[in-house]
Amino acid sequence: MNTLEEEQEKARILSRQINHEARGNPHSPYAGKFVGILHGQVVVVADTLDEVAEVLERLEVDPRRRYFVDASADYDSKHDIWWSRACQE
Repeated sequence: MNTLEEEQEKARILSRQINHEARGNPHSPYAGKFVGILHGQVVVVADTLDEVAEVLERLEVDPRRRYFVDASADYDSKHDIWWSRACQE
């Protein structure tokens, strides 16, 4: 069995590959989907994060070993976050 750190690195690499494929190819089976990863392998592809979470929870008891990616998300874009004084009250 892999260490937690090894699994995390495998999940990061696989997530990047999936994201790159989904964003570059609209016909990819991952495009517009959420993907669940366990032990360095894709175990579920679904339309909603809830569906992915349900499967991952069923298959792996340790939440630190469950991974998911929004396959079509733009993780490289920068976003400005505005802070309202009303949020402080």
